[in-house]
Amino acid sequence: MTRTDRFLLTAALAIAPVFLWAQGQAQPQPQPQTQTQGQGQGGTQVQGGAAITAPGNAAQGGLDPASLLKPLGDSWPSYSGDYTGRRYSSLSQINQSTVKNVTLAWTAHLSTATGPTGFGGFGGGRGGGSAPVIIGGEGTGEFASPGGANVKGAVLQIDGILYVTAPDHVWALDARDGHELWHYFWKTRGGTHIGNRGAALWHNYLFFETPDNYLVSLDARSGRERWHVEIASFAEQYFSTMAPLIVGDHLLVGTGNDLDAPGFLQSFDPETGKVKWKLYTVPMKPGDPGLDTWPNLDAARHGGGQVWITGVYDPETKLYIFGTGNPTPGYTGASRKGDNLYTCSLVAVNVDTGKMAWYYQTSPHDTHDWDSAQTPILIDATISGRARKLVSTAARNGFFFTVDRVTGEPVATAQYGTTTNWSLGLRKNGAPDPNPEKEATVAGSFVSPVEGGVTNWPPPAYSPDTGLFYVHERNGFNLVYLTEPDPRGSMGLGGKVVAPVGSYPSSLTAIDPKTAKIAWRHQFPGVNGAAGQGGLLATAGKLVFGGDGGGNFVAFDATNGKPLWHSRIGTISNAPQTYAVDGQQHLLVAVGDTLYAFALY
Repeated sequence: MTRTDRFLLTAALAIAPVFLWAQGQAQPQPQPQTQTQGQGQGGTQVQGGAAITAPGNAAQGGLDPASLLKPLGDSWPSYSGDYTGRRYSSLSQINQSTVKNVTLAWTAHLSTATGPTGFGGFGGGRGGGSAPVIIGGEGTGEFASPGGANVKGAVLQIDGILYVTAPDHVWALDARDGHELWHYFWKTRGGTHIGNRGAALWHNYLFFETPDNYLVSLDARSGRERWHVEIASFAEQYFSTMAPLIVGDHLLVGTGNDLDAPGFLQSFDPETGKVKWKLYTVPMKPGDPGLDTWPNLDAARHGGGQVWITGVYDPETKLYIFGTGNPTPGYTGASRKGDNLYTCSLVAVNVDTGKMAWYYQTSPHDTHDWDSAQTPILIDATISGRARKLVSTAARNGFFFTVDRVTGEPVATAQYGTTTNWSLGLRKNGAPDPNPEKEATVAGSFVSPVEGGVTNWPPPAYSPDTGLFYVHERNGFNLVYLTEPDPRGSMGLGGKVVAPVGSYPSSLTAIDPKTAKIAWRHQFPGVNGAAGQGGLLATAGKLVFGGDGGGNFVAFDATNGKPLWHSRIGTISNAPQTYAVDGQQHLLVAVGDTLYAFALY
């Protein structure tokens, strides 16, 4: 998490209910609640006009789940576009030769008002009018984020419709001009409103998570609610930001928690909302694998390993591969000696059974809150004359990893953070060995990466044209002090104070995943910048799109990192995307509560 996110989390915890962990207590399985218009609390209300069917072919079947198995083309139907996590589009109308002619097509301001809303089009938008607002939820809505909409997640595009999320809100927009079609508002019970990373589509149904831990299903054509079900305990202060992912008839979801609670991944039936299986990421009972990497069962059951970023799927092996969060307490390992499996790991699970197939831990015994939850990328490559199926990840801890995605065996590991200093070196399996002297101390430890890591939740990208993995890189040092935990709530960190030391550059970095070696870096102006924390997009036009941390949306040459075009729109808040409608390629990116669409004119 970023420092800003942690500030918001602290504020949310102040209003969240206090709880006591009940060890070994079985939790009743929540059942989906079906919604119909006019149900009272938790019911669906429609304001601002009758429900509508959006343009395109949504009414004829919506998104066929099988289409997610195909390379990304005109649409953007899932969090990463397709199952590979590459964020690579085959669209090339905008390319190295034409990108200089890209201009703003339209903007859309996302209003969180629950009355009829207008349209703020630009450059040929239809403008005017109002859209229905559908209201659901289990609370009063009074704890909604005061900052309004801040788009951090993926904007889905299918059949000419854009689906946009922010905490407690979903909007459907016309992909041609940003005209609002409908707006769904979830009346929250409270919780941590630090962002929402997107929705999932299955036929004509849309799914998203709420900050107060509900999985909600909507009719994608009208925004009307189908059902909602609680996916994690609000009393235990879980909070949900992850974009779900549809794999066949499995709806995969995870949650977040910075307190002493176990992480897990769940599969739901997208038709009914019933749980199919649940996989914990830490040992939960005697005899569980990995328990020997914890001092005792109590430490493991309180050990973290949250699942809050969408993973990737390999249809040949039926493995869903995802990253897990840090162990807790986050900044001290005194109460959890050992490697603390399966925190800070790549985990592969068979989607049909919910059983773990393999794991690879990227940060054994993490003591700096360096989650390994970031989206990995599936890569097919030839190494030493042999075709290999690989999965790669650029971790927050400053190391890059490539492993065999069938077996989990290591292929390549290398440090990519230029100032990273927390490791004694690499173990035989390629994992970095933590240096105990870099843990937080009363006197202070000089540690790199900085708080939040070399990278964080913003997704990387990969281009099969160049064979390069692209990631935003942030460097620097902190002095990390061990302190007494704050009795008002230390967010599972164990007590710490972080002080930045010095100023260091950030960059767009290209890595060869076969070797984990740096191909090139493009250094951004300024120091310690967010480096366009929204993420990256690669296209067949041999371009990489992202922010520069200075308020510019930039197109880079994918072969060498040279900037070819930019537009000064402000610091982007989500990863850029691209789609085509009516034969015209669009680029789409968010700055807070406003979407910017670009095209060739």
